[in-house]
Amino acid sequence: MQLKWIDDLLVLEKTRSFSRAAELRHITQSALSRRIRSLEDWAGAVLVDRNTFPLDLTPAGKTFCASGREALTLLMDARATLRQESRMPGKAIQIAAGHTLSLTFLPAWLKACQARYGQFNARVVAANVLEAVVALSEGNCDLMLGYNHARVPVSLDADKFRSLTVGHDLLMPLSAPNVRGGPLFSLGGASSKPIPYLAYTAGTTLGRVVDVILETAPPRRPLERCYEADMAILLMKMAIEGHGVAWLPRTTAADALAAGTLVPAGDATWQSALDICAYRAAHAGNPTLLELWDVLERQVP
Repeated sequence: MQLKWIDDLLVLEKTRSFSRAAELRHITQSALSRRIRSLEDWAGAVLVDRNTFPLDLTPAGKTFCASGREALTLLMDARATLRQESRMPGKAIQIAAGHTLSLTFLPAWLKACQARYGQFNARVVAANVLEAVVALSEGNCDLMLGYNHARVPVSLDADKFRSLTVGHDLLMPLSAPNVRGGPLFSLGGASSKPIPYLAYTAGTTLGRVVDVILETAPPRRPLERCYEADMAILLMKMAIEGHGVAWLPRTTAADALAAGTLVPAGDATWQSALDICAYRAAHAGNPTLLELWDVLERQVP
């Protein structure tokens, strides 16, 4: 039996929907269904009544949830005590941040936080959004930083987690310049020749935001996917070398834009605003994190 199966059932108890529970657990609906079946096999009883709508737990499922919730609380408390012994000394927080944000936004943001709050130590782990969400959900970090978009939100249970907008950005299409200073590849060009497209790998937050942009964008030349990466920094390097068009956060490409090695490949209709959000567990116990969070709440940008 795996502890995550108990969390799966607890979320299912609350949402009464396999699709919504799967979204909150960041897995597919079929994967969630398999895990619930595995839990039922381990428990030796049917825990979910699948013949009702919305679905409900069986009496055995409700009993198991009550005991499982208590057991998880005891185990999480024990783990928190053990992990406290291995934390960085003094005032410290552990942060999981997206790869791009960890290289661009995070250093200056940490400096500003320390100027407002006072000195504290930080341990930072760069991760993709799913890894960061799992780290936060499992208590492996105090704070998570990630991009958020209205159409591509980070799905975290509002009863278990708190969020706060700590910055803003703009996702925009960029290209190396041509000899006249315009874009080497223009989204608004009249040519029918496909534009080489430097894309994010499937499932990335920024890649999903680009998909939203393309859904509502005006008619354009066809895009031909020629390169994929999960980090904006890698796509930026390829764009600077003239390999195609990449949608990049403006903060990531700020130096290249200032130097003229990248230029916009389309107008505002091809752009989309991004929020940079911080997330923490609702019942976080790290006093340094809670004090910092209080400072941030009073200075929301």
